[in-house]
Amino acid sequence: MFKSYDESIGNLTSRTNKKIIHYVNSKLEKFDLTTEQWVVLLKLSKQNKISQKVLAEISGKDQPTLTRILDILMRKALIERHANSEDRRSFSIHITEKGLILAEKVAPLLEDIFKDILNDISPEKLNIYIEVLVHINENITKLQ
Repeated sequence: MFKSYDESIGNLTSRTNKKIIHYVNSKLEKFDLTTEQWVVLLKLSKQNKISQKVLAEISGKDQPTLTRILDILMRKALIERHANSEDRRSFSIHITEKGLILAEKVAPLLEDIFKDILNDISPEKLNIYIEVLVHINENITKLQ
């Protein structure tokens, strides 16, 4: 089964990630959301009224990508930008009532989706998988 690190790990990880994103996006279509938008909305539903800089950090998005996502979420009336009274160059991002209601609808659906994706995978194997992913992420961070 093992051919090379690139084929066995890099390629498989990439293909699996794309498959998950495609599948989740297909389920989020009925909510007029993408996985990228969902990540930001979810973070705001848990930690509201935060700076765009902090939101970029906790959502794992760079500033230009986050700005594009926030523009879309604003057009959908799911979030609002408020000028920071102390620093006029920065904004505080607030989730709206509509955004909170949507997050409450979508979160349980995604939990069910991931339960289906992880069907027949034991908790022990899942814990090992998570530990390995965390370790890989830490290694990449050290290399950067």
